[in-house]
Amino acid sequence: MSEKMNLKEMDQTYVAGTYKRFPVEIVRGEGSVVFDETGKRYIDLGSGIAVTSFGVADPIWREAVVRQAGQVQHMSNLYYTKPCAELARMLCKRTGMKKVFFSNSGAEANECAIKAARKRQAERKGPDCHIIVTLKNSFHGRTLTTLAATGQDHYHELYQPLTPGFLSCAPEEIPELPHPERIAGVLIECIQGEGGVVQIPPEALGRIADFTKRNDILLMVDEVQTGNGRTGKLYSYMHFGLEPDIVSTAKGLAGGLPLGATLLGEQVQDVFGFGDHGSTFGGNPMACAGAISVLSRIDDDLMKEVTEKGNWLKAYFGTVQGVQSVSGLGLMMGIQTDKPAGEIVSAAMDRGVLCLTAKDKVRLLPALNISWSLLKEAAEILKACIEA
Repeated sequence: MSEKMNLKEMDQTYVAGTYKRFPVEIVRGEGSVVFDETGKRYIDLGSGIAVTSFGVADPIWREAVVRQAGQVQHMSNLYYTKPCAELARMLCKRTGMKKVFFSNSGAEANECAIKAARKRQAERKGPDCHIIVTLKNSFHGRTLTTLAATGQDHYHELYQPLTPGFLSCAPEEIPELPHPERIAGVLIECIQGEGGVVQIPPEALGRIADFTKRNDILLMVDEVQTGNGRTGKLYSYMHFGLEPDIVSTAKGLAGGLPLGATLLGEQVQDVFGFGDHGSTFGGNPMACAGAISVLSRIDDDLMKEVTEKGNWLKAYFGTVQGVQSVSGLGLMMGIQTDKPAGEIVSAAMDRGVLCLTAKDKVRLLPALNISWSLLKEAAEILKACIEA
């Protein structure tokens, strides 16, 4: 029996069956190129679902993490560690937010955002002000509370009863909602990644922002997938002139290590006191060292390049036969095709390109620094798969 079959059987025997894995074992990589156990080369256009911001085994990121591992790999939050404080300062300086709570994932970052909104509004307006409004087609995580926040019914079916106090609406419905005095916050994604790379119209975002400001409702933006340079801005809300009170992020922040962050604006900067919230691994020194490495390299030059590559992808696939539409910003692309997206992803994998699906679209989330040559090579392969 081959080593590959041994691995597959071991995984199927001992790992919970929540993932429909592709029949590929990735063993090593360099930047936007990875290799399986047979030595086959793949161009990676998924980056671990928008996680490995500078690709696999990035040397600058690796050096920062290894250096920190040689000093202290973990310390409880009863003590100070420099990477945690330094990363929080960087995030606040880059966004204008005031404080940061660190956790381990996007779902946890959203949990913190929801807790912050409810606590602040209960203290100011009373316990009846607790409703969190989200958008239909949204995705905010897989905990019971973030599933309740997710505006897709099929995620709710297996896990009733979910946490109460959530309402999902179409973007245009939010400014017309009755009883705004009961709404603690509105949680939105500017681009719905898991929902199919759907961009919310800028005018709808503007009306939602006006609604929250008029009614002293907290504006909360989920930047788990769209954040950390993915769309050509540090955070996607910056494209639309929004001024959120709370921002959640994760995925690409630490470049491959688990780290979530909830950025708290002026309205909520002091909402948490001692013991009000916590995380064993949140602010882990190694994860924060990786994030400092990532964040320090997300500058104007890189964002210009991300935007240029995204514009090129849109123009390129916009002329491909069999493509119905292309959506997204920067290096977060959704390609609607005549053929089923899953078929195209499988065909591309056979030809040495790794990409993803989002609903019925082919989804591209390459590393922010993918080279032009690799991007064009992969695009040509995808084009052939779409047109075949």
